[in-house]
Amino acid sequence: MSNLARHLDLDEQACADATLGGLLHDLGKACIPLEILNKPGRLDDAEMALMREHPAHGARLLREAGVENETILHMVLYHHERMDGAGYPAGLAPDQIPLLTRMSSVCDVYDAVTSTRAYKDPWDPAEALRCMVSWKGQFDMMVLKALIASLGIYPAGSLVRLSSDRLAVVLEQRPGNLTRPLVRVFYSARLRSHVLHVDVDLSAPGCSESITGIESPAAWGFRDLHKLWAP
Repeated sequence: MSNLARHLDLDEQACADATLGGLLHDLGKACIPLEILNKPGRLDDAEMALMREHPAHGARLLREAGVENETILHMVLYHHERMDGAGYPAGLAPDQIPLLTRMSSVCDVYDAVTSTRAYKDPWDPAEALRCMVSWKGQFDMMVLKALIASLGIYPAGSLVRLSSDRLAVVLEQRPGNLTRPLVRVFYSARLRSHVLHVDVDLSAPGCSESITGIESPAAWGFRDLHKLWAP
């Protein structure tokens, strides 16, 4: 949220609100039973109804704690609203969803699908963004495009194939050259075997390697790819 707010050139107060809203947006999950939060399978209708109460719980807890910032409270209560009106808890119309709340809905989904949860493995970051773009009507496309631009063409954690036919995971962007990030090589696609980990700055002078495409971790059977790049 902070990174996206700065990419959108919002003022310092809006950046601060975006950051705090991002940190607090799921506070209400503290009121949801752990057996629902940690259920490894799909929630049934009754469990989903309870889960959908977490935004209201979060807003209530913050008001009880003395938080009066309506921008933050709106993000907490309405971060599951969608631009097509199909979200919850209120099914808001687009003109009822302010910018920071639109940002929170986009960032919340991106974080959810790229994180390890009890019921799913994390999605590849680049694959997640491609899917989000395809979900027509759900997000403010200006905000989603800004998130993609702020994360880079190859977001951190993306699995990529190099011109050497090796596989690598993206570690960091290089602002001056978004197509040539810092990557960690760990696998030979040709030999289908792991290799000694080595970090390669594709933007470094004289580097002859380049990214030739994005790969699916699931297709290669990589289940713990985040351990290679996550802090």
